Amino acid sequence: MTSLTSSQVSTVIKDPASVDAAIESRFSARAFLPRPVEREVLADLLRVASRAPSGTNTQPWQVYVLQGARKDELVRTICEAHDAISVDPQLATEYREEYDYYPEKWISPYIDRRRECGFGLYGVLGIGKGDRDKMHAQHQRNFRFFDAPVGLMFTIDRIMGRGSLLDYGMFLQSIMLAARARGLHTCPQAAWNGFSKIILPYIGARENEMLVCGMALGYADESALVNTFQTTRVAAKSFTHWIE
Repeated sequence: MTSLTSSQVSTVIKDPASVDAAIESRFSARAFLPRPVEREVLADLLRVASRAPSGTNTQPWQVYVLQGARKDELVRTICEAHDAISVDPQLATEYREEYDYYPEKWISPYIDRRRECGFGLYGVLGIGKGDRDKMHAQHQRNFRFFDAPVGLMFTIDRIMGRGSLLDYGMFLQSIMLAARARGLHTCPQAAWNGFSKIILPYIGARENEMLVCGMALGYADESALVNTFQTTRVAAKSFTHWIE
């Protein structure tokens, strides 16, 4: 585990064309300031992200922007459902993800990286392995958008194939990098997916739409300990195969 300095957390990319700087300064922020993000800024970064590639230019994304009272209302509803599951785990059967984000069976090295991430994050926060209450509270931070002023929900038409999820990933990354160019941070969140039956009608999605993920967006809280956590990366040489 490595830590970010406060200057790295708050870095505003001076040159929006500096793609490397935007990529290298991006991390999943888990604490945000209440400072609002102007609608014009959000509209512009979504405009830029719309240039993401997609197979035969299908552009399979739909974006729902949540702010203010409507965001807060959804947060309360999902947190209540999350709390209810904690009290009665059998209720979890009522909430199903519509696609498998994670594998049914974990194997190395993926399970090792997952554990390193989880232990590292909880270690920074001082949450022990058996502390269910603190773990529950930290997990619920997802459903509060980590206090970000902007929550995004992304959907896709269920008729689309798995390749469109590849397209979607490029679109999401484009949003996150465009956000960095404007001094903003993000946290992409698959945690919302299990509550899609609550979220989709709330945001006014059509019956043919499936929830892909959520995302918190705003200005990172530099003073928050959780934002000093940064995941490691394997060296490029370990996954690169030169065919000559």
